[in-house]
Amino acid sequence: MDNPYGYTEKEVFDMTEEGTVVHQFTLVNANGLMMKVLTYGGIIREFWVPSKDGDFIDVVLGYDTLNEYEHNSGYLGMIIGRYANRIANGQFEIDGIRYQLAMNEKAKHNALHGGYRGFFKKVWKGSASITPQGPQLTLKYTSHDGDEGYPGTLDTTVVYTLTNDNELRIDYTATTDKPTIVNLTQHTYFNLRGDGKIYDHTIILNADKYTPVNENLIPTGEVLPVENTPFDLRNETKMGEGIEKLKDSVTKGYDNNFVLNSDFVAKVHEPDKGITMEVYTTQPGVQFYTGNNLTGVKGKKGRIYDPHTGFCLETQHFPNSPNHTNFPNVVLRPGELYKHSTIFKFL
Repeated sequence: MDNPYGYTEKEVFDMTEEGTVVHQFTLVNANGLMMKVLTYGGIIREFWVPSKDGDFIDVVLGYDTLNEYEHNSGYLGMIIGRYANRIANGQFEIDGIRYQLAMNEKAKHNALHGGYRGFFKKVWKGSASITPQGPQLTLKYTSHDGDEGYPGTLDTTVVYTLTNDNELRIDYTATTDKPTIVNLTQHTYFNLRGDGKIYDHTIILNADKYTPVNENLIPTGEVLPVENTPFDLRNETKMGEGIEKLKDSVTKGYDNNFVLNSDFVAKVHEPDKGITMEVYTTQPGVQFYTGNNLTGVKGKKGRIYDPHTGFCLETQHFPNSPNHTNFPNVVLRPGELYKHSTIFKFL
């Protein structure tokens, strides 16, 4: 490697059905960690980290082709915006003005993850560079006023840095020309074993409270203690044991927002490969999701993704925050800067 900080590559991956060229960027850090990212949806397609035996394992779920991503309903590896998670009835108010969003989760009467063609289905402008911290990919997208019902033109930048401390650092910034709501996240499904179920993964999740949901997976507005519930993950817990406790719930596993105690979010360990991942964020919450809705999905290299073959830790503001005054504010106004960071650190 010529550069001690790592290297990057850019190639044409494919073309969308609408005829837009999609590029794939490869980032490799000084220790050999490698990630492949598409300009379509900012998708993290591959992420290779070393196991305890020194073999590199691809620890993210994904697809082989762009066509599969274009028809993907699971948001595998994608940037989510303008608003991650759910908004009840797709409605909210700012300054007395009521807005109606695209209702793309009709069975539950919700707007979900930014609409039918949210940020996950947009082709972003990408540019790579090498920094002293490691290789970096900058992605930019402008969402115009009225896009999926959201007010204001939103200029968004997402920066992926594959640091030489074996971290994936994600920096989100956004500005608007009209009051709007913003809640950005990354929807990568991890499996630290590389395949199979996630039941033997252990998790520590640093949250004393969570936001319970109704039958439509919308928060009730309550913020309740996790103590003496299946949501108490403050001590190391096998994911399979927690999922079993929730098998008869409305979510069929974890699909819940946790109220974080600090910038340390979670620690996940997979004993077979010996891979550990820690998560840190500036966001107030995280959606812990155990892939309950994956059913017979054909993924990379012919693998079949079924329930509980991957998990997500989607750092975020809370679901339906615009309609709960006791939840953290998600309104962005002209002159303000939306700015958040999340780190996935591999040990």
